[in-house]
Amino acid sequence: MNKKFSLIMISIIVIGLLAACSPTAAPAAPEKERIMGVSGTGRVTVVPDIAAINIGVRSEAENVTDALDTNTAQANRISRALQELGIEEDDIQTSNFNVYPSDRYDPMTGQVEGRYFVVENTVNVTVRDLTSLGAVLTAVVEAGANNIYGINFNVEDREAAVAEARKLAIEDAKAKAQAIAEESGVELGEIISISVYSGSTPTMYYDAKGGAYSEAAVPIAAGTLSITMEASLTYSIK
Repeated sequence: MNKKFSLIMISIIVIGLLAACSPTAAPAAPEKERIMGVSGTGRVTVVPDIAAINIGVRSEAENVTDALDTNTAQANRISRALQELGIEEDDIQTSNFNVYPSDRYDPMTGQVEGRYFVVENTVNVTVRDLTSLGAVLTAVVEAGANNIYGINFNVEDREAAVAEARKLAIEDAKAKAQAIAEESGVELGEIISISVYSGSTPTMYYDAKGGAYSEAAVPIAAGTLSITMEASLTYSIK
């Protein structure tokens, strides 16, 4: 009997020692944080007050010097015409200038029959009085411009419109997050991250208020400009 009791006690002690020496149980994995991501859009419509025009002069001649002289004379006439319309010299900037040879081909045989030189001069013009825009386009064409690469309307004080669009984008994202939380039966926590960035390329809208600025000038309608900002918010969920 004593022998059996001793064996039982030894077994209990051994089991206890083995348990004490065994590796500690791994801690429970932390609970994964619950989050919600939403995005919002803010859009502000403004009336443009400035315009940028790329105006080009392309000249050709058998001799490179003749092509350059012709191009320079045309460019100077354009510059004078712009300044006579009130465009500041600082608002007339050269954006591209190329000189290169080009082969002339016989239309019947397709063979090279000669070579001539091309001079291209492009200037970027900022027009700050949009009421004169049509007259500006007419004047530069009459002065020798043979390439107009488009008109880009904008607002000089763009930052104010961008700030307002950004504010609207954040408010839109917050409203969406609150609505989703209520519909899902959860409670929003703190904002974890915020990302704000420019939306799509500004969109021009033309309306009936636009129109020709002068009956004698090229008809141009400025319309309105839409500035868009996007906001992405990430919330924790309680």
